[in-house]
Amino acid sequence: MKDSRRGFIKKATAAAAGISVVPSFAVSGLGHRAPSDKLNIAGIGVGGKGHPNLVGMNTENIVALCDVDWKYADKTFKEFPKAKRYRDWRKMYDEVGKSFDAVMVATSDHTHAPIAAHALAMGKHVYCQKPLTHSVYESRLLTKLAAKYRVATQMGNQGNSGDGVRQVCEWIWNGEIGEVQEVHAWTDRPIWPQGLERPKEIMTPPGTLNWDLFIGPAPERPFHEIYTPWNWRGWWDFGTGAFGDMACHVLDPVYQALKLGYPDKVKGSSTQMNTESAPQAETVEFIFPAREKMPKVNMPQVKVYWYDGGLLPNKSNLLPEEINLMADGLGGCVFVGSKDTLITGCGGFNPFLLSGRTPQVTPYLRRVPGAIGYVDGPHEQDWIRACKESPENRVEGTSHFGYSGPFNEMVLMGVLAIRLQSLNKTLMWDAENMQFTNISSSEELRIVTSDDFQVIDGHPHFNTKYAKFNALETAGEYIKHTYRRGWDLPKMPS
Repeated sequence: MKDSRRGFIKKATAAAAGISVVPSFAVSGLGHRAPSDKLNIAGIGVGGKGHPNLVGMNTENIVALCDVDWKYADKTFKEFPKAKRYRDWRKMYDEVGKSFDAVMVATSDHTHAPIAAHALAMGKHVYCQKPLTHSVYESRLLTKLAAKYRVATQMGNQGNSGDGVRQVCEWIWNGEIGEVQEVHAWTDRPIWPQGLERPKEIMTPPGTLNWDLFIGPAPERPFHEIYTPWNWRGWWDFGTGAFGDMACHVLDPVYQALKLGYPDKVKGSSTQMNTESAPQAETVEFIFPAREKMPKVNMPQVKVYWYDGGLLPNKSNLLPEEINLMADGLGGCVFVGSKDTLITGCGGFNPFLLSGRTPQVTPYLRRVPGAIGYVDGPHEQDWIRACKESPENRVEGTSHFGYSGPFNEMVLMGVLAIRLQSLNKTLMWDAENMQFTNISSSEELRIVTSDDFQVIDGHPHFNTKYAKFNALETAGEYIKHTYRRGWDLPKMPS
């Protein structure tokens, strides 16, 4: 295993320095393949969401599968019996990297970036689940690597390929609701445990799970069954909580239609948060500067408000009481315009105007065949189509990393706002340099480590403990992580 890892790091470093592996479909120097040909795809993280992603890609050759938990992945292994199996993606890249053209990544959030970044540096097309990365720096890195190596990419927010977000864009860009200066967005998530303290009990990992590989770049900790599978979303070391999970769906039409870019300011608040786990409910406020005017509508400064964990906007200030904000079961958003108000379900589906008027706007944005909801298949197939086109003539999937990378940075800003909320201030963001400009070297974060409550002899006894952290250093670590040895990233392209 050590020899394999050394070989992988050596090859990946060479690739990042500019020696790219020529994809198997670059026949006769054309750099593209005929649509009738099939891609060779490797899947990494195939026990959970990776399974329906691969089913959505089963028009192609699934040649290799990798998962740290072979019991969890067993269904996928059986569905693609000819694929070679691995536990360590680095060994897979080292041994069979020349045999596949593209990689599907659906691991826990904290390992997305290392896996995807090295694939990009090898010249592989990449489909990566949302959130695209665990940190802002990682997101910026994937954006730049994808541009450098000119491969086809797609973030796995499947509603992005649907008609809803395109219809919302067409209506807003046509000036149907006027200038938008306020947006409210929400979801019912989390539906997994959050707000938990680290378990004191130490368990023995099952024989089918390689716990060290699951931890990956994160700090070591003892195994407990509450972390995986699936429940990792609520733990800071492995996931990004409800905001990181669902904002990539819910805020997609907001980010696209309003051409948001990077926020200037962000502030978060929540139910009790601790050092280990995301809170049970939270709100975040973003302020985006004015953007370039469009032909039919101005793009002024806009405030975007987020709610999760059962929190919702105050409808008395926005909408009639009879409107059900959770009609689609996932969430939604409200665009408050100077002429009208636009309400949508999660991902922009089923949009309507508060006035009752139906805009007469001829559809003109590209539609993805079959993408009528949150179904797997069309989003994956649109990426596969892009993989088969030359970089010069490629029509990118709409969630390619050039779009989803900056969008994911905005999502992670919401996560940062929650994690830094004990500063009790609106955070000022310098996007170009990926840093907050109003956190001083002397400020401290005060975060709960444990919270115990007992009733003794009829009287309440509270025992809440806190840890203090240097705010500037901690914010820097949240923005750009320090990895465990052996999990290094390729260098950031200039």
